[in-house]
Amino acid sequence: MNAAHDMGGMQAFGPVEIDACDMPGASPFHAEWERRVLAVTLAMGATGQWNIDTSRAARESLPPAQYLGSSYYEIWFEGLKKLLMAKGLASADEIASGRSQTAAKPNVRVLKAADVSAALLRGAPVERPATSAARFAVGDEVRTKLMNPPTHTRLPRYCRGKPGRIVAVRGTHVFPDENALGNGEHPHWLYTVRFDAQALWGADTTASSVCVDCWEPYLDAARA
Repeated sequence: MNAAHDMGGMQAFGPVEIDACDMPGASPFHAEWERRVLAVTLAMGATGQWNIDTSRAARESLPPAQYLGSSYYEIWFEGLKKLLMAKGLASADEIASGRSQTAAKPNVRVLKAADVSAALLRGAPVERPATSAARFAVGDEVRTKLMNPPTHTRLPRYCRGKPGRIVAVRGTHVFPDENALGNGEHPHWLYTVRFDAQALWGADTTASSVCVDCWEPYLDAARA
């Protein structure tokens, strides 16, 4: 998706500032409401009404000015509200008032407090059995596709249409581009691709290289 969230490799956003939450041993939350947003987001994800890629797509589709003007957990909260309304779990009036106004949607899974620790430890693995041989191997020269999808993708804008080299084969994983749309997991091979920084940003860059995890549909064999 070409949207405001895809800021990798872009300039003029200023330096990355380190605050108290980034210090070793510090709480990762600036305020108690951020902790609650994380908790509610995890609890609602456990209902099975959407997947992690759908959740990411909801946040990415916020208007650019709103996205860039919001903090991390403000973005999470706005994305969650969109999903709640889209799935019929809450209305805009219910969210605004903080009170339920209609009967709960039936047959929705509930994450109970006693099950939270086990659920977090279990996680949600995305590696899947391979159904075909990997197209590429370590050392292969590849080029990412020049694509501009209107929906969710994990291929950053800055490395589209660029040459690189496979440095690791990571197995078969859920393909986020399809999973975000509710089309199923469609697992594909995942590779780590090393890009020369000058190929991405020109000769005046101070970086040497960048590695990006790329699913197989993002890649073509490099032209001879």
